[in-house]
Amino acid sequence: MTDRFAVTYRVRSDAASIAARAEAIAVEQSVEMPLAAIDEPAVLTDIVGRVEDIADRGDGTFVVRIDMATATVGQDAGQFLNMVFGNTSLHDDVVLEDIAVPASLAALFGGPRHGIPGLRARLGVRGRAFTGSALKPQGLAPERLAELAEWFARGGLDFIKDDHGLADQDYGRFAVRVSACAAAVARAVRDTGHPTRYIPSITGDLDQMRAQLRLTQEAGLDCAMVVPMIAGFASIQAIRRDFPTMALFAHPSLGGAARIAPALLIGSLFRLLGADAVIFPNHGGRFGYAPQTCRHLVRNARRTDDGLRPALPVPAGGMTLARTGEILDFYGPDTMLLIGGNLLMARARIAEEAAAFARSVAQHPYR
Repeated sequence: MTDRFAVTYRVRSDAASIAARAEAIAVEQSVEMPLAAIDEPAVLTDIVGRVEDIADRGDGTFVVRIDMATATVGQDAGQFLNMVFGNTSLHDDVVLEDIAVPASLAALFGGPRHGIPGLRARLGVRGRAFTGSALKPQGLAPERLAELAEWFARGGLDFIKDDHGLADQDYGRFAVRVSACAAAVARAVRDTGHPTRYIPSITGDLDQMRAQLRLTQEAGLDCAMVVPMIAGFASIQAIRRDFPTMALFAHPSLGGAARIAPALLIGSLFRLLGADAVIFPNHGGRFGYAPQTCRHLVRNARRTDDGLRPALPVPAGGMTLARTGEILDFYGPDTMLLIGGNLLMARARIAEEAAAFARSVAQHPYR
């Protein structure tokens, strides 16, 4: 018998049709052809997906669990996503809800190189949540973005990341921006003694991302932000392999384009690929995630029972300073609070507002 793993789908169907629909998904996601046309017994016994369970949720949907052959994945993170949801993602009645990742694939993909323990060690942060903000809007000259970065750093924030819309545009070349922002943050670190990290956004094809990461390292930086759903799972794995000292922050952009449960995609799969921190839309912000979705996502990101390091959850998306205590009560200290636009509203008082934010996080009575 070959090694197998379970994939769980939520399927919209009626009771009379669900068994046939589940079998169709199992075939589509494994061999993609009529079983009657297969004349190789080993393919039928070892490769074809098997429906293991169907449960009625009572709301017009069913939970379908299908066992897949691990051998179909090879050693390719992109192929892994293809095998669990490739063609079936084109069917609007199916949501990919969960994957029981086997130990062999967990070891293959590796998960976070640094995770929460590594980030805490780098910054010397103990017993509290991390703080962060974002440089925006795109369209500002690199010098203006660097000025914002320095204000944030002088306020004592732990991380300052590029907005995910910052790339290698004509009005703000990557190399110029990273050099300016890295120097600005370094000035603040020398003056304050607080080891703020600047996180550039890495974009483009794999060759371009590698070149940008080399520039990032040459600027003395050890963190970078990637977008797995745009860059591709295999590219993120290559970056994890080729830049082992770089802590990777995964941005969720385009994460809603496929029907993959957020807790699985952002909490589990981004971590599995090597994300040391996962950014996600917090409940009550600009996006519609429910509290239970966020709680499930964070639980997946922080898990350690699979032998991988825990990734740092980063709730974001329209967060305000007024909600700091509430968010910390909800997520606890193994979290990074990312507040962007609300801090930028302070304009000339950004450093003071950033310092107030940092103090509120440091002084919060964690449960």
